[in-house]
Amino acid sequence: MGNRVLDLTNLDQDDALAPEGTTPTRDALPRRIADFATLGDALDYAARGRRGMNFHDARGRLVSVLPYSQLQVDALAHAQRFVSLGLQPGDRVALVAETNPHFAACFFGAVYAGLWPVPLPLPTSFGGRDAYTEQLKVMLTSSDPQLFLYPEDMATFCTPAGDLKAIPHRSWESLLELPVGDAALPSADPDAIAYLQYSSGSTRFPHGVAVTHRQLLDNLRAHGLGLKVGDIDTDRCVSWLPWYHDMGLVGCMLSPMANQISVDYMKTEDFARRPLTWLDLISRNPGTALSYSPTFGYDICARRISSKTKAEDRFDLSRWRIAGNGADMIRPDVMQSFVDAYASAGFDPKSFCPSYGLAEATLAVSLMPPGEGIKLELVEEEKLAGGAPAPGGEDRPQRYRAIVNCGKAVEGMEIEIRDHDDRLLGDRQVGRVLVRGGSVMTGYFRDPESTAACLGEDGWLDTGDMGYLSNGYIFIVGRAKDMIIINGRNHWPQDIEWAVEQLPGFKSGDIAAFALTTETGEELPAVLVHCRVSDLSERGRLRDEIKERVRSITGISPIVELVPPRSLPRTSSGKLSRTKARNLYLSGEIQPVDIAA
Repeated sequence: MGNRVLDLTNLDQDDALAPEGTTPTRDALPRRIADFATLGDALDYAARGRRGMNFHDARGRLVSVLPYSQLQVDALAHAQRFVSLGLQPGDRVALVAETNPHFAACFFGAVYAGLWPVPLPLPTSFGGRDAYTEQLKVMLTSSDPQLFLYPEDMATFCTPAGDLKAIPHRSWESLLELPVGDAALPSADPDAIAYLQYSSGSTRFPHGVAVTHRQLLDNLRAHGLGLKVGDIDTDRCVSWLPWYHDMGLVGCMLSPMANQISVDYMKTEDFARRPLTWLDLISRNPGTALSYSPTFGYDICARRISSKTKAEDRFDLSRWRIAGNGADMIRPDVMQSFVDAYASAGFDPKSFCPSYGLAEATLAVSLMPPGEGIKLELVEEEKLAGGAPAPGGEDRPQRYRAIVNCGKAVEGMEIEIRDHDDRLLGDRQVGRVLVRGGSVMTGYFRDPESTAACLGEDGWLDTGDMGYLSNGYIFIVGRAKDMIIINGRNHWPQDIEWAVEQLPGFKSGDIAAFALTTETGEELPAVLVHCRVSDLSERGRLRDEIKERVRSITGISPIVELVPPRSLPRTSSGKLSRTKARNLYLSGEIQPVDIAA
């Protein structure tokens, strides 16, 4: 296999902590906390042990097992195949990021060959085939790959059309038909690009985040140290997060490998169908569990458990050491609902680990220290919106929002809060969140203008988020671009959305709030709400109730439209896309339901 020597020594050790048939939880291989020069070096070391990846179906049944030792063999074989196809170091290989061994082998094969793997999303339930192929077209145009790989059963979705026909493409299964050569593979440079990560929230030209090996390993080490994985040899990861999203790819695929942890995977679409299988997989783990989810994953599980079912009869969540939470705004009410639903199954709320991160910083910016759980601060809404605290009084009751503590900066990361004039702000002053550190991206691929707009020459990255620091802890209050400004007053859309969600029959993700400009030039708050009511008069009553709820928050009567269920768009990582919802509403692609006159 070229210039690499495989060490397939079987470190035979009895391990009672692994679910039957899977790779072990414990191993005799001494753990190293991502202290490697390149991603290939990390896999070379992990391959010396017996841990690895385990893939399960929607019912939690084991489908396939891929020890890191076998992943190394498969990846080196693919690296040779890529060389035989004429690919050169620095070429891009675009891959549809399905959670299975084929993707893993192709991803690491590209890394070994000095290529840049580019994970691309899978279809979502919103938009259908045409929307998905258009999304692929935009990302393929941006990344300009020299090879595009996809699952055989997705060929009709993924075969490039029109002006993209010139892109070489094939199913990853067809790669196995190519012979394996013995070419000398390139020596990896720690400062070379390891992969491109597309930001899930982009609504126009997508941003391909270029991450070097050095930046990646810096973040993987900080992640491992922050979660204290070096102190505990019984940790095992469980994940349903997609591999095209930074939390799924970096946090739940690359980090476990670089820190030598076995992982149990289920596909994201299987989680959507059977979310409680996620908790089944955690329950089967006799070791200690590490598992992450955005808030909506905990929300789905809290809602799915039947009132007739006792959680303790099905689940054992007592060994869930790190219940990570990130990727979107953390909802304390949702997390409390999860605790209420699963405390009887042994879930400890102190295992919650709020975090903050973004693809432009590779992944992790901050982590709550393990064992501290969720901590809140109540902040007056005027202060959250960037103004002075309201005076309150009987005629003006103060409104507060509970903001979740997202922890302290991980090793090697700095966080600052600045105002719009770039002046540094003090503790508990809301402003722009900027970060700097060894894992901040090199830049956006072939997009120097967008890079310069957020990344300064001094290395400080403007995250686009608003927040504040308090005693070294970071609190995130929202995305700057989502701010709704009405009559000179700032309103956070999530405050409006959360207020509507308190009405009976609504859940997280049912409401999208944004600003619209009327024909007279007046700015008004607009709210799109999923409607599950069929009676026309009842719909009218519901709309009026929502209007009154929003008016009480903003002081202005809003535009309220009831729309069909599942019509509000989400990003590839599952987050509500307010910008896209606004655009689809204005273009007429989201049509309101009928309401009695």
